[in-house]
Amino acid sequence: MTEAPPLDVLIVGAGPTGLALATQLQAYGARFRIVDRSLDRARESRALAVQPRTLEALAPYGLSAELVRRGNPAVQLRMHAPGRTARLPLFDLGVADTPYPFLLCLSQAETESVLGDRLAERGAQVERGSELLGLTREDAGVVCRLRTRHGVEESVRARYVVGCDGSRSTVRNLAGIAFAGSAYPETFLLADLEVDGLEPGAAHAFMTDTGVVFFFPLGSPASWRMLAMKPPGLADPGTGTEAANADSDADVSLGMLQSLVDRYVSEPLRLRDPVWMTDFRIHCRGADRYRSGRLFVAGDAAHIHSPAGGQGMNTGIQDALNLGWKLALVCRGDASPALLDTYESERAPVGRSVLRFTHRAFTLATSRLPLIRQARTHLAPRLAPLVLRPRILRGAAFRALGQLSIRYRRSPATAAGPKSPRRGPRPGDRLPDTPHGLQALTAEPGYHLLLCGPPDAWNDDRVAAAVEGRAHLVKVHTPGAGTPWPGVAHCLVRPDGYIGYLASGTDTAGLVDYLDRWLERKA
Repeated sequence: MTEAPPLDVLIVGAGPTGLALATQLQAYGARFRIVDRSLDRARESRALAVQPRTLEALAPYGLSAELVRRGNPAVQLRMHAPGRTARLPLFDLGVADTPYPFLLCLSQAETESVLGDRLAERGAQVERGSELLGLTREDAGVVCRLRTRHGVEESVRARYVVGCDGSRSTVRNLAGIAFAGSAYPETFLLADLEVDGLEPGAAHAFMTDTGVVFFFPLGSPASWRMLAMKPPGLADPGTGTEAANADSDADVSLGMLQSLVDRYVSEPLRLRDPVWMTDFRIHCRGADRYRSGRLFVAGDAAHIHSPAGGQGMNTGIQDALNLGWKLALVCRGDASPALLDTYESERAPVGRSVLRFTHRAFTLATSRLPLIRQARTHLAPRLAPLVLRPRILRGAAFRALGQLSIRYRRSPATAAGPKSPRRGPRPGDRLPDTPHGLQALTAEPGYHLLLCGPPDAWNDDRVAAAVEGRAHLVKVHTPGAGTPWPGVAHCLVRPDGYIGYLASGTDTAGLVDYLDRWLERKA
């Protein structure tokens, strides 16, 4: 067995979560490797949407513009019921504090391509076909045993290991982290294919008594993604193959999908040219811990749930972008190891919230209770346009769906100084964008100190003293009046775009205390 040079971080799993983590570690100069047992990245569509908060979080790494270029930011939703079609926008939804006020329709395959290409451009490669076989914990790190695609085993020492390796996570299992939950009884059908008869450029939801049949616009590798619950007795009229029940192992065929559409969809649609087809079960499970010593889990290794609301991939990417900078700063000696404890305290509540939301949405979409079936089929298409007509309600709904409302106000890594502003965002909230481009000003790796109010209110010597020994970590900006807080205030923005510290006035003593707690001084 060969022994490789020591690492700061070994990333196991190269889906969107692992790739996002590698991107952030790379930007901070950490020594890492990223391995994945699969021989190739995802070519199927899988996840379909990139939420605005994910685009904000990826902007400091130069990725968001390319994602938007490849995707479709102007998708609308059509809710079809017998005799009625409701038209709902997924953009222009009353949200003015983000540069990305839309749900970006883009396949997971394309998202992984953008992330992987950026890593490769900067000299890092995913080690495909490499598998984690085991690990041994030591005081100063973890000794990992890997097997490459050529069958060669090697020993790798890493200070930390992060499992981004999905619902059957090897890292989670080796860490002894429980993964409680269960599978839903329903089976679902999934296909990327061509569809004749659908209005292009829109997502379509056909509300039926048995559930919802979805068609999402893709562009690549096919024009449409179809998602539907598999009803009992569904047959392929061409072969006579019939599923005796909804959990039958009968192969998914184009004829079977066409039969479902003919039976439940109110419009004449013709399915053709499938790129891939499959069936699957949905689980709702969550890790009881996100960390065990030097081992961490993120993404599907920490939480899996239904695809309702397009939350899964986005939650995983944001797990990674909450953790990566903390690992990198600790490994560089720039931050206290206690900073790593805030990963679980900040992200585990988000994971639990996503599990609750997706479970409720899934239950409403699949329930066979007569009252819910009637509401889903007849009331939802009529009420949704009325409920979402007021701009303030559209904005609130989209803010929650787009993960813009996630905040860490109870985190120990956020603090309010004396006389903290009563209006505007609070410590633990994401930094909103402003007409002056506040997010663009801070879209660079590292901490950002915003000195708000008239520039002549700030004493250069006092500011320099506040960041002394940490000037390489904290960039100072004087945006003047272009901030969400009235008057004179100072705000420390964390590397993940959340407000770490906020206080009114020019007294920086509280800021220094905050920095002393979390960041090391360098001579």
